[in-house]
Amino acid sequence: MTNFYQHEHSLYFSLNYETLKIEPWGRHSLRVRASLSPHLRDDWVSALMEPASGQASIQIDASGARISNGAISAEVSPRGQIRFIETETGRELLSEKPIHALSVPARSYKAVKGDLFHIQANFAAYDDEHLYGLGQHQHGRLDQKGCVIDLIHRNTEVGIPFLLSSRGYGLLWNNPAVGRVELGYNATRWVAEAAPLLDYWITAGGTPAEIVSNYADVTGHAPLLPDWAAGFWQSKLRYASQEELLAVARQYRELGLPLSVIVIDFFHWTKQGDWQFDPACWPDPAAMVKELAEQGVKVMVSVWPTVSRLSLNYEPMWQQGYILRTERGVLAHQYFVDNQAEAGIYVHYYDPTHPGARRFIWERVLEGYYQHGIKVFWLDACEPEMLPMMPDNLRFYIGDGEAVANIYPLAHAQGFYEGMQAEGEKEIFFLCRSAWAGSQRFGVAVWSGDIQSTFEALRAQVRAGLNIGLSGIPWWTTDI
Repeated sequence: MTNFYQHEHSLYFSLNYETLKIEPWGRHSLRVRASLSPHLRDDWVSALMEPASGQASIQIDASGARISNGAISAEVSPRGQIRFIETETGRELLSEKPIHALSVPARSYKAVKGDLFHIQANFAAYDDEHLYGLGQHQHGRLDQKGCVIDLIHRNTEVGIPFLLSSRGYGLLWNNPAVGRVELGYNATRWVAEAAPLLDYWITAGGTPAEIVSNYADVTGHAPLLPDWAAGFWQSKLRYASQEELLAVARQYRELGLPLSVIVIDFFHWTKQGDWQFDPACWPDPAAMVKELAEQGVKVMVSVWPTVSRLSLNYEPMWQQGYILRTERGVLAHQYFVDNQAEAGIYVHYYDPTHPGARRFIWERVLEGYYQHGIKVFWLDACEPEMLPMMPDNLRFYIGDGEAVANIYPLAHAQGFYEGMQAEGEKEIFFLCRSAWAGSQRFGVAVWSGDIQSTFEALRAQVRAGLNIGLSGIPWWTTDI
């Protein structure tokens, strides 16, 4: 039985056990949630911040229902199919499209595990449409019409599920689940491998700038870029000691060359998960930082989210549930070389969705780096990079790996951002190899990962950088 009703400023619809909710969420924007579960979960992972209380106009009659918020309206048919239009002109922005008119609706669900569903949402495709955003990808295209984009983070591939259309709308697939989006010529299809509900947000705007502005209002604005971050950065793979790094910085000064940041890359630590300098190679970090600061040079240090079994931090982190669990097979996530394990060792990734784990990591970073005056952090390998990457084998503090894995880089940056704020820092900046929707509000700058050293790769980065900018990440760079 079809049932439309209004509660406060939200429109509800139910049919065949599905509940649909459409509500105003920010300027000229609507949020759509739907599920076969008895209740729509309000506690599920979301990129959206709570907006100011929204007002909506809702009409319900025999032909269906309509909800309007500023420039955007949603029309819902008696069978629950949604059509988004410009409020003033009635021009169609986007419309749901059933997979099969008789048997498979636009929104489809298949129970997979517990209260999770494999979810698909299907929309019409338009011949004149151009599609941008979706994070950072290496396919070399600016217009992504015709592409299939995996919604999973990998080194050089950043999956931010925000799509900007030349038809005057932006759509956020508000779901941290692993999945994909198929931008076909006959349909657009969003897929979540495992999620308790369908959740997306759509906005209308006259220009791309207005659309991205609406998106930033609900996912967070980036802080101001510090002046020093726009200067020249010096990095290599890698400085092996304090003496080597200082010699390079001193030569810059002798030659009169400008230098804003110098970067300390991996293996400066004792072991992965110690989050401290190896005193044999870095005997006096505080003196090093002081000398460089007197030259106007910031020190950035690489911090990995990995923990070796040889680390003193491993046992307390394991006992307190701060490390990602595996559902089957070995308990570790990656086999990699490390100090005192040159032939390789299994390492683990910590779980940034656990508030206690975020605090624990930051406390170690305070002791190992911040106390020496280091306040700029390179959050590397934060996709997280696991080989092979099998999110269905992961168990996070907040849920199943397939359902939440894409939240990792955002939660990781959040812990560092909150830690810096607690120390009273105002200029907060992190260089990250991955991001998700909303990462910009935590001072995240993304770089395009371990790309090849070719002009073909460099050419692709121009388009990758433009698209991640259209995904709400204003700070971006690439290796040269």
